[in-house]
Amino acid sequence: MVCRVVEQAGIATVCYSTGRDLTAQVKPPRSLFVNFPMGNNFGGPGDIAAQNRILQRGLDLLDEVQEGGALVDWQEQWPEPVVYFTGRG
Repeated sequence: MVCRVVEQAGIATVCYSTGRDLTAQVKPPRSLFVNFPMGNNFGGPGDIAAQNRILQRGLDLLDEVQEGGALVDWQEQWPEPVVYFTGRG
């Protein structure tokens, strides 16, 4: 929602999202969905190459997207199995 307010002020925005369903409902002006664990929207710690690729792809959306609500999927996968802490045992 903040993206829409900033856009109304004349500043283009890109939302980098790890929650596709929520992003699809909110419909920011332009979004890049990165299917990585929450908090890793730009890749893993120290992975500068991936971080730069993700950042550049989002910035490219500023030129590519002409109509609000665009949701683009990042095609790369998280490089290792994701282990979630359940708090049990």
